[in-house]
Amino acid sequence: MEPVEVGKSLVVRKENSYGAISDETIANATLDCDQFVSSQGYDAIQATETEREFPLAYSIVVHQDAAIVERLLRAIYMPHNIYCVHYDLKSSAEFISAMKGLAHCIPNVFIASKLERVQYAGISRLKADLNCLSDLLDSEVKWKYVINLCGQDFPLRTNAELVSDLKELKGGNMVESKWPGDKKSRWVVRYLLKNNDSEYYGSPISTTEEKSPPPHDLEMFVGSAYFTLSREFAVFALNNTLAKDFLAWSEDTYSPDEHFWATLVRVPGVPGEVPRSDPEVSELMSKTHLVKWSYLEGNLYPPCTGVSVRSVCIYGAAELRWLLNYGHWFANKVDPKVDPVLIECLEEILEEKRLRRYDK
Repeated sequence: MEPVEVGKSLVVRKENSYGAISDETIANATLDCDQFVSSQGYDAIQATETEREFPLAYSIVVHQDAAIVERLLRAIYMPHNIYCVHYDLKSSAEFISAMKGLAHCIPNVFIASKLERVQYAGISRLKADLNCLSDLLDSEVKWKYVINLCGQDFPLRTNAELVSDLKELKGGNMVESKWPGDKKSRWVVRYLLKNNDSEYYGSPISTTEEKSPPPHDLEMFVGSAYFTLSREFAVFALNNTLAKDFLAWSEDTYSPDEHFWATLVRVPGVPGEVPRSDPEVSELMSKTHLVKWSYLEGNLYPPCTGVSVRSVCIYGAAELRWLLNYGHWFANKVDPKVDPVLIECLEEILEEKRLRRYDK
């Protein structure tokens, strides 16, 4: 927040001189894996013994801009962790080629075995993460926690810092979970998906047909699509009859990814349960993602210094200190085409922290 430095970053943005790297460039770079891994520094990344004893898993759902996805992977990469990448079946051939190249070259990075044609606010967004969860549980890496990300996320903490925070959860989950309020309309009637065999159009459309109540007398909660889940809870979510029934019931609801996790973590007796008697777990209390909504600016947090798209702030460099000091683990959203300085600063800060950690 030093005025002179913020001013410099604004000049960079105004010049709009950021040279975007094409999907094809990333795909071509991964044709020589040894050169790619070495040039990007993946082979030089080391972990402490404490980190190796607490492996993490990631579900990364993406659809465009391979260069940003690669920067995200590099920022969160540890050779003992495991990373599932789910690309949208609607993505371009160049982007898909780049994702396959990254998975081919970087150890412990793989493409989900089952892929979805992701539709906004539809069940496919939730299934993309569930597909990755299934693959991650089948992997040889016995990870402790799984975190899901999208292509415009970026870490605010090093892996070592994240492991330290996750140990403090003692098996609990970090999921936004609030009373539904006016969002009950998302599941009181059926929603239909429009398609013509291969392409989806728009958001799910509400009908006048009433839905049955949630199965197993579930009490509904809402939150976000993003989560940090213990391994034990992930097993429950994929294999328990209650969870399977709830998923099937959610097929024709609106944005089921925003009530599926929020509701399941409240079920009495589940691993890492959030008791229904507990206060609401808001997005500011859930550390996984720090999202800035335009309609809450000036009330809960300072104004967006980047650009707001669909009410969500794409951060600017002037928010760097706020992002780092708030205590969350990932920033959503970032985009070098909006502000290249922010991501470069975060990369530099994280790298300096890692080097200090390993020099001790």
